[in-house]
Amino acid sequence: MVVPSATTPARQETVVAAPPAAAGAAASGVVGGGGVTIATVDMSSLATERGAVARRVAAACAAHGFFRCVGHGVPAAAPAAARLDAATAAFFAMAPAEKQRAGPASPLGYGCRSIGFNGDVGELEYLLLHANPAAVAHRARTIDAMDPSRFSAIVNEYIEAMKKLACEILDLLGEGLGLKDPRYFSKLTTNADSDCLLRINHYPPSCNIHKLDHDDQCNIKSLVSTKASNGGNLMAGGRIGFGEHSDPQILSLLRANDVEGLQVFVPDHEGKEMWVQVPSDPSAIFVNVGDVLQALTNGRLISIRHRVIATACRPRLSTIYFASPPLHARISALPETITASSPRRYRSFTWAEYKTTMYSLRLSHSRLELFKIDDDDSDNASEGKA
Repeated sequence: MVVPSATTPARQETVVAAPPAAAGAAASGVVGGGGVTIATVDMSSLATERGAVARRVAAACAAHGFFRCVGHGVPAAAPAAARLDAATAAFFAMAPAEKQRAGPASPLGYGCRSIGFNGDVGELEYLLLHANPAAVAHRARTIDAMDPSRFSAIVNEYIEAMKKLACEILDLLGEGLGLKDPRYFSKLTTNADSDCLLRINHYPPSCNIHKLDHDDQCNIKSLVSTKASNGGNLMAGGRIGFGEHSDPQILSLLRANDVEGLQVFVPDHEGKEMWVQVPSDPSAIFVNVGDVLQALTNGRLISIRHRVIATACRPRLSTIYFASPPLHARISALPETITASSPRRYRSFTWAEYKTTMYSLRLSHSRLELFKIDDDDSDNASEGKA
């Protein structure tokens, strides 16, 4: 198990995983390189091998909290994905003053470089949207002033596709973990007032970042050195596109173009933690376990730490769907995950409480550590402890 540190690791090397083979990658279940493997789950056989797929999903989330999902039915060329990519690429190509009408991110809306409210920065610009039709329609008026209904329709079509896939994966997890209610996780994310989000990140070409210094809306300066003091051993010429963090929500579904940059922090076969460069694959969806899912499973599933390093001379475009519970939802380890040998690890909290804590901390902070129960806490079995 990877236990995230409270601060950003600075002791590990970066390993580039081998790209997936043209044939057999899905069948083998892994993409390997440098002695590090990245699990691959092929969902195309769900109709005939659902039990086996469920076990593979649960095993991948327990091992690293991350896997490459193929055969999911939402390829890059699918209408929903292709239309969203075209619409967001057109938005990011607009003049800075036009884009700024959709910002500043607070936290929703258009943002550039600044991530959150505590000084974190990255070499990117982004759109962060609440994943419900009314909220999307409201933001669309400043994102696509010419035809906001068109933008709303495109975004909502994509959100529906991602919501369906997230629910399928969460139900598979429930089955793979042997939960009494295998749909418990997905029902949290499909509640009428669930707090799901859609984030679209645009990373400018690394070799052209200096050109943005004269842009009032995207004043990207102080480029991070190759060996950043707060980021470990980066790839040659790399800059922090999006700093190290874990996702706070239940589950994240990431789809990106063919430009690499995503790195995950995982142990090698000897248990040594290292940054692994994830090969680009526009046809795949990369699935991340979030903090809330780690808490709900009493630590059986891992909320993976990851980052994006800008190294390419082409723009990277990524879209992430965050499956989240309602703000009032109380997060507590499910009874079947608590045993005499594995007592409750985290105190009960609401998603609203966790979000408030998240916004008060730096991006790299291991937030879930603040909710851990001490070994000598006599109340560690209390559901209502606040």
